[in-house]
Formats: sequence, C-alpha cells, structure tokens
Amino acid sequence: MSNSADQISEDIKTAMRAKDQTALNSLRALKSAVTNAAIEKGGLGTVLDEPEILAVIRKQIKQRQDSIEQFEKANRPELAEIEKAEIAILSKYLPTALSESQIIELVAQAIQETGAASKADMGKVMKRAQELCEGRADGKTLSAAVMSRLS
Repeated sequence: MSNSADQISEDIKTAMRAKDQTALNSLRALKSAVTNAAIEKGGLGTVLDEPEILAVIRKQIKQRQDSIEQFEKANRPELAEIEKAEIAILSKYLPTALSESQIIELVAQAIQETGAASKADMGKVMKRAQELCEGRADGKTLSAAVMSRLS
C-alpha cells in the first residue's frame, strides 16, 4: 500500500478508538472510494499510486462541496456543517496548496513550454499546468489563471 492509504487505515483505527463518528464516516467513505478506484484500475488487489489516491481524495472533497451547496439551498445548515467537517478531515491528506503567485508562475511556465498563444491552446496548457502543480492546486483555480493569461 502507498503512504496515504496506510495513513488512512491508521486514522480509521484512531477515529474508532476516539469514537469520532464524523471522522470515522468520512475516512471509511474515503477508503471505500480508494478501493473502488483500485478495482476499476486493475481489479481486486490493485494498488493505486500516490497521485491516483490524491485524485480520489480531491473527488471526495468536491462531492462534499457540491453537497454543501445543495444543503444550503435546501436550508439545512446542520447537514452542511457535517460536510464542512468532513472536508476538513479529508483536506489533511492533500499536499500543501500553492499560493496564488506560485500558481501564476507555473501557468506562465506551462504557457511557455507548450507555446500557447490563444484560448484555443487552453487544453494543452491545462494539462501541463496540472502536471507542474502535482495536485497542489485545484482545477478551477488553475483554469481561471490559465484563462486570464491566455485572454
């Protein structure tokens, strides 16, 4: 197993001992999602590498952000709070996020490397920028930075 997968398993045990239901629920859901992604990749027993696990974690966080939006629209703040707590727990497994200036630097580097000149080249630039960021920036932030540089 990879480092993050091992850490998730250990944290599940810690949450059980502490009787922290919110942490336990979110970590079990995460472990299940990682297992499902591994099965999709290559069948039972397949091990995901670190970037793939980080992608699963980001997807779990994105799902919770969408849920928060829906709960707030439905006037259910207590459910939104639970989702926010789960996001805080899951965020611990992500690498430190890049600052805005670092993102701008990486986007400039990606544009230079790909030779992009217009918005038509956005796909190439986004692909390279995501590789350079190594999962330390979300797609929405990167996309906005690329759009502003290419316009």
